[in-house]
Amino acid sequence: MTALTLSNLAATAVPADAVVIGLAKGESGPVIAPGSPAAAAVDAAFDGGLAAALSTLGAKGDEEEITKLPAPEGLPVPLVVAVGLGAAPESGADYRAETLRRAAGAAARALAGSEHAAFALPVGGVAGIAPVAEGALLGAYAFTAFRGRDFSGADSGPLSRVTLLDADAGDEAHAVAAERALVLAEEVARARDLVNTPPNALNPADFAALVETAAAEYGVETQVLDEEQLIAGGYGGLLGVGQGSAAPPRLVRVGYAPDPEGAPTLALVGKGITYDSGGISLKPAGHNETMKCDMSGAAAVFATVLAAARLGLRVNVTGWLALAENMPSGSAVRPGDVLTMYSGKTVEVLNTDAEGRLVMADALTRACEESPDALVDVATLTGAMVLALGKRTFGVLGNDDAFRDLVHETAGQAGEQSWPLPMPAELAEGLKSPVADLANVGERMGGGLSAGLFLKEFVADGVRWAHLDIAGPAFNEGGPFGYTPKGGTGSAVRTLVRLAERAAGGELAG
Repeated sequence: MTALTLSNLAATAVPADAVVIGLAKGESGPVIAPGSPAAAAVDAAFDGGLAAALSTLGAKGDEEEITKLPAPEGLPVPLVVAVGLGAAPESGADYRAETLRRAAGAAARALAGSEHAAFALPVGGVAGIAPVAEGALLGAYAFTAFRGRDFSGADSGPLSRVTLLDADAGDEAHAVAAERALVLAEEVARARDLVNTPPNALNPADFAALVETAAAEYGVETQVLDEEQLIAGGYGGLLGVGQGSAAPPRLVRVGYAPDPEGAPTLALVGKGITYDSGGISLKPAGHNETMKCDMSGAAAVFATVLAAARLGLRVNVTGWLALAENMPSGSAVRPGDVLTMYSGKTVEVLNTDAEGRLVMADALTRACEESPDALVDVATLTGAMVLALGKRTFGVLGNDDAFRDLVHETAGQAGEQSWPLPMPAELAEGLKSPVADLANVGERMGGGLSAGLFLKEFVADGVRWAHLDIAGPAFNEGGPFGYTPKGGTGSAVRTLVRLAERAAGGELAG
């Protein structure tokens, strides 16, 4: 993982491979973004002509625009990297946190293969430290675990070290903000690594073993239910989805409880389909190649519990990872089969590719047995959500509008795009079955909302619950942007960590 340090040294005194400065759009051309003494020192090394030189190279100051030029004498670095910040904020105002986060990420990506970069962006006090640090660290991410030994190239490795040039680097609040950013980025990277790991290296048992090892490092308790225990417990959803695979399912509980009696309790449930072929309802050609990402929800939940432990938050956080592999075989669940869920409800399986809600249902029921103060599930659940909200925004549904809206607000605070959605009662009609209590799919239109209504059936009365459908932003099949890489993104980790922080502060009482 990329190392992070704060430094109050001048830009002319920090040896590095590059220095990163912000470039804003001015009325008559780009200008050096105000608010960073370190960037002003870089400009002084150009005799005040840095913006003009960048303009000659075509720079405009557009958000995330990258322009590189050699450094002059007087700077201990060979390269200056200018990253666009867009229009400068009004006088006295700071840049938006997400603008800084994305700019720092774009710059870090542009410096892949470098060892050390100094960032002289306009942090604007302690509030700007976290987004710049987060962006730089998240942008520096690279997944190289399965590269061959002889692999080389400009993108062969991430930026190794990041130094944030901060005039108040000695301030304790700045150090705390930087440390939080480092923990958060490391746990997002953990989730990304899990999502990017190929399915032949991460079946349910593999995932569970990794959880046990990492959780022990941070004093987080784990409990793993294997297939025999799932059978004994009557977890029909997990067993039904997993019965077609040679790799049997698991239900994993991870718990961080600094104050079991006095602190609020937040329960998290994550969909963990380590590979989703669609089962008997096989996915069409072209839709299978990225289905290792169908465990993104479980990865996000696990990373969040570890982050809460590492940050020492005064909130009891319990994560439930519903792990299975959905494969077609002679033993696979068939369209028309009826499963008896852990709750005792029966479900007619009309589409075996609507499997996530089946494993989630069992985990939701089990999580509710511990009577949490709030419950949030995270899943790459429906293609319908991608059609509705696109590839960068996740949907938020829930059984309590105030809690749903609080989760949406929390995502905004964390810098993740989300949108609150309804669960129209009339769509529940489509989930009725003539032979069972429920069908696992309803009508095609509003499929993402119907999926939420299905999950709601397994949430106990009195438990405030929100459902995050991260099918769009969990896996980036296009080119990288800002601090978001190609592949696994770690979607929802930052939102869930921020929600845990708000819970620790008493903001979930209701």
